[in-house]
Amino acid sequence: MEIILITTAVITVIGVIVGAGLVFTGKKFHVEVDEREAAVRECLPGNNCGACGYAGCDAAAAAIVAEEAPVNVCPVGGAAVAERIGGIMGANAEARERKAAFVRCKGTCEVTKNQGEYIGIRDCRAAVLSGMNLADCDYGCIGLGSCVSVCPQNAISIVDGVAVVNESLCVECGLCVKTCPKGLIELVPVGKRVRVQCSNRDKGPQVKKVCSAGCLGCSLCSRQCAYDAIIVENNLAHVNYANCTLCGKCAEKCPVKVILPPVQEPAEEIPAQ
Repeated sequence: MEIILITTAVITVIGVIVGAGLVFTGKKFHVEVDEREAAVRECLPGNNCGACGYAGCDAAAAAIVAEEAPVNVCPVGGAAVAERIGGIMGANAEARERKAAFVRCKGTCEVTKNQGEYIGIRDCRAAVLSGMNLADCDYGCIGLGSCVSVCPQNAISIVDGVAVVNESLCVECGLCVKTCPKGLIELVPVGKRVRVQCSNRDKGPQVKKVCSAGCLGCSLCSRQCAYDAIIVENNLAHVNYANCTLCGKCAEKCPVKVILPPVQEPAEEIPAQ
């Protein structure tokens, strides 16, 4: 009986000591948690796609509360999420121009040719790793749909061998941009419809051999622009969207019509995402 009592007493004393230690440690190393962080995290969609530039929604919420990121940092959540987070943070989500993915290739089956039929994993990255050139143009869209498979909104489809983006569905998450092994996809302002549908950096004669719709690097487009909104570098035209006034002169003069002309009524700005 005496042994039992002693054992019980020892266990009790140890329990008290350990408990006191835990209490002391908890107070010593206690870190204040801003309740707003949990509230902001609850607003985020939970995709953890990284499109915001942070390693998941938890990191994005922490950055927003620390005022290291704007309340509209999540492109997937859209204006509704930005507004809710703005209410939590006491900040307004300023309007900004929405962006959407754009595939810089016009190499459909009608304007270029395939070198053969690819038999293997239906993935553009796998095809590139195989070292095979599926089309005459080394710079063009492979068309096996890696971008299609990663798009959470089903905003991309393959049409005539080339990836095409439905801008009304695109949430500018950027997953397709990261996935394309040829680097053909970029995020561009929805309201600026003047875009170059080509990525071929070879000289004009070589481009004409492989694609009848490829940019020739002739500089006719840049010579028409009075605002330095389009330039030719490495034999390829590029648009500076910040300077573009949507006059459409570059598209009119392009001899191969590889530049998309502006729409009649450019898309207006929408609330920030």
